[in-house]
Amino acid sequence: MVDPIPTITPDDVYRHRTEGWTLLDVRTDEEWSQGRIDGSVHIPMDQVVARLDEIPERVVCICAVGGRSERVAQYLAQQGHEAVNLVGGVQRWAAEGKPVVA
Repeated sequence: MVDPIPTITPDDVYRHRTEGWTLLDVRTDEEWSQGRIDGSVHIPMDQVVARLDEIPERVVCICAVGGRSERVAQYLAQQGHEAVNLVGGVQRWAAEGKPVVA
């Protein structure tokens, strides 16, 4: 049985950042170029395994709506990382009026 991945809301992101967590955006290059959360690191989902050594120990995983990032967070947790998932992804972030940069 796999433990569920903790989720956070957009309002929780700021606290996590001040506590040293890295925002890891796992969307495609095209999605990333259309807008992202400022300060996030981009490693597309299909590159996570190959680039695992680039991923910090504590990450907030982000995608468009939360499905892909949940899978990445699960994988990272299995590799010993502390990972949480941003529920609703960038779409919820933007819908709540939080800034998106291009």
